[in-house]
Amino acid sequence: MHIGVYQSAGGALTIEQRLSSLTNIIETTIDSTNQPLDLVVCPELFACGYNAGDELVRHAQAQNGPITEQIAVITKKLKCHIIFGYSEREDNKLFNSAMCVSPTGTIIANHRKRLNSPSSFEGDYFTESKSRTLFSINGIKISLMICYEVEFPESVRKAAIDGAQLVVVPTALVKQWGVVADCVVPARAFENGVWLAYANHAGHENGLDYLGHSKIVAPDGKIEAAAGTDETLIYATIDTDRVSAAQARLPYLKNYLNA
Repeated sequence: MHIGVYQSAGGALTIEQRLSSLTNIIETTIDSTNQPLDLVVCPELFACGYNAGDELVRHAQAQNGPITEQIAVITKKLKCHIIFGYSEREDNKLFNSAMCVSPTGTIIANHRKRLNSPSSFEGDYFTESKSRTLFSINGIKISLMICYEVEFPESVRKAAIDGAQLVVVPTALVKQWGVVADCVVPARAFENGVWLAYANHAGHENGLDYLGHSKIVAPDGKIEAAAGTDETLIYATIDTDRVSAAQARLPYLKNYLNA
């Protein structure tokens, strides 16, 4: 499976402008590499902006709302799956969610963030969830998490035990937390023998400076693709044989209960 991670600098853009930038950068990447992408991952709250204040309320939608319809147009056109973060409304509650839309325009997964990031505005807007999210694309088992969730060893360990071969993490990481992108994320891939795709924002948004440093990390901890601080799309090929090899070489998943 060929995966792309879109590091978006959409802080000052409208939803339509963000979606246009997404389409353009996927098309440019496919044209330049002559390689289709099976999956593209966008950052946390990509559709409406992360540090967007009451825009999180104004642009909140149900799972099958207008933003999903716009994303479905893109997935059909480009023949790829897209995972994107958005503000989800159900009844009188908002959730910090990430959805996967297939090349046929079908919603195949929707994850609600389980833990609001500490010392942030998130608790003022979003209800925390209890569910974990595991699904498959092209036979590859994928766990979907959002930002702070991946910083817990237990989260990725549980996903790996449940059979996840790829962990996908839309995030909104600011500059002072570089240790997370550069050290914690590769460690999570290595200590579980799984692929990990980490999709961050770039640039500025309402006083926040995003780190960038999006990554695709292999099961042996090798950085297969890495972004700097600017908007870009990075890509790699997900090979599940490398999952089997890493987990056979270091049987952490078998031995952790005795550690």
